[in-house]
Amino acid sequence: MLKNLYIKKYAIIDEINIVFENGLTIITGETGAGKSILIGALSLVLGERADNQQLYSQTDKCIIEASFHISDNEQAKNYLSEHEFENGNELIIRREINPTGKSRVFINDTPTTLNILSPLGQLLLDLHRQFDTIELQHNTHQLELLDNIALHQDLMLEYTHVYSSWKKSEKELDTLILKNKQVKQELDYNTFTCQEIEALKLKPNEIEDIEAELLILENAESLQQSLQTAMQLLHNNETPVIPLLKQVIQALESQSKIHQRMLPLIDRLRSSMIEIKDIHHEIESEFEQVFLDEEKITILNDRLNEANRLLKKHHVSTTEELISIQNELSQKILQATIADEEELQLTEKVTTLSKQTYVLAQQLSVNRSKEIDNIELTINTLLKKVGMPNAVFKVSITPTEISKSGIDKVEFLFDANKTNQLRPIAKVASGGELSRLMLCIKSMVANSTALPTLIFDEIDTGISGETAKQVGNIMKQLSNKHQLISITHLPQIAGKADQHLYIYKKENEKGAINTYIKKLSTDEQVDILAEMLSGKDSSLQAIEMVKELMK
Repeated sequence: MLKNLYIKKYAIIDEINIVFENGLTIITGETGAGKSILIGALSLVLGERADNQQLYSQTDKCIIEASFHISDNEQAKNYLSEHEFENGNELIIRREINPTGKSRVFINDTPTTLNILSPLGQLLLDLHRQFDTIELQHNTHQLELLDNIALHQDLMLEYTHVYSSWKKSEKELDTLILKNKQVKQELDYNTFTCQEIEALKLKPNEIEDIEAELLILENAESLQQSLQTAMQLLHNNETPVIPLLKQVIQALESQSKIHQRMLPLIDRLRSSMIEIKDIHHEIESEFEQVFLDEEKITILNDRLNEANRLLKKHHVSTTEELISIQNELSQKILQATIADEEELQLTEKVTTLSKQTYVLAQQLSVNRSKEIDNIELTINTLLKKVGMPNAVFKVSITPTEISKSGIDKVEFLFDANKTNQLRPIAKVASGGELSRLMLCIKSMVANSTALPTLIFDEIDTGISGETAKQVGNIMKQLSNKHQLISITHLPQIAGKADQHLYIYKKENEKGAINTYIKKLSTDEQVDILAEMLSGKDSSLQAIEMVKELMK
């Protein structure tokens, strides 16, 4: 239950602290005194986004803090545990809003976010504002109310999860199909091109090696001549190099015994002669291998031409680059095969999720249908109590395309005067009728849930007299099971209060208009109710009527 609400620097509230009790708390006050401001402050605590235009001052920080007793609220306690907040019997939620509009959120003094706060707020209280009655006219809201009464929240959560997974997988499949279509369109080209390169069976650096070999073969004659000349100069010429070196060595050796420094020179000459002989042998070997081979030139040129064609086609210049393109194409071809497997697996997943979604949707539909008779009986009984003895309320469920809420279209039908013409409530119900109908529905929902606190902001719009008295009785009954806080202008309802809070405005010491709140004593309550009945100059008769209302 809501225990305390502290508001500082919000709207026309400088600073107030409100203590709430069990049972029925009634809030009254003149129009414009600030009753709805309290609802706005509570909304911020429950996770609504802040508007800095609502702040009391453009220089001071706004603080709104609410404390709750949650010893019997297992859902709230579990939520706190799941999100690793301090978890006891007391819960404190605080909003701090800077003049810039920047907001901070605290749960039990731990900083958090609105995304975390909002679901928690829904577990603490049900806040009915004036415009919520308008929402009653919408099919989506009607369906939500039916689901609350059906008490299948766990099934609804499971359905929502499976439905979301199904739609997400469908989207992924559509994306994958489009991608695979493009891959398959390129597959034939990639396969042909890859096979074209593969047919060459290129070895690393082969194109460069062929070019080098062709250069030798095409210049074989001039190479042979040069090699032959070199061999002759080294050994067979009139003045060959090798025999001359032998002579030089012999000349120096003849004097080596006389001149010892000749010995290192002789050694170097011998080493040089060995190296030159080795060079001579290699030149001979090259000479024997170099010859004009027209057939091989043709073969190599054909292979080089094919390789060059592919180099030009793919705008590259080396063997390595061409082999790299081949590998990339092979990978794309492999990816096309993998993509088919992925598409098949995802298709199977979508099919499975679709079946699961429809099964859960059918279960939701069955649960909803089971509640209709009970809902109609309960609501029609309550409508008589709130001054609508001729009213008929029915719930219509018709199949519709599957959506995030299931396969049902729910429509609340209404006939205020037994005309046997049930029509959607949006088309036939007046403002006062809608208010009473909403109270009846809220009453039933409240009895079906463990939500500890209900807040009504002028749910009694459009009613008066005996009807208002009966509405007050229903609220009183509700407050036996739930903490009920209601803003009202009707003394018939206010008279049922266990706690009566009066909101008023007055000037502060600085000349500014501020909102204040006061808990009324029994005598004060009588005076206020009498004033609500007959104006400021209350008669004794009005006072007696008030005392009767308070019984």
